[in-house]
Amino acid sequence: MPTLSEIQLAALKWDEQGLIPAIVQDAKTQQVLMMAYMNAESLQKTLDIGETVFWSRSRKALWHKGATSGNIQRVVEMRVDCDADTLLILVEPAGPACHTGEMSCFFRTLDILG
Repeated sequence: MPTLSEIQLAALKWDEQGLIPAIVQDAKTQQVLMMAYMNAESLQKTLDIGETVFWSRSRKALWHKGATSGNIQRVVEMRVDCDADTLLILVEPAGPACHTGEMSCFFRTLDILG
């Protein structure tokens, strides 16, 4: 996969911690699977290996999705939104995205109507 140039990295709008939100979507079903954060290193690693790699804010370390569970996400396409402050990553998932075993982290409904 391609390497991001400094110009391309600079075009993205990183937050104060050098992070950018990344929404992960199943390329086939279009189901939103999860949201995580990336830094420049995890974004480049994702491009290098063709699988999602994120920045864990709690562990303060790179996090290769599925490295321990086997539920990797093979990257099909990456997009950036119109403001260049959020990434959309289309993937072929090898299993559930959520640590609970659910296919998507968005499996709960928020009942706002009471």
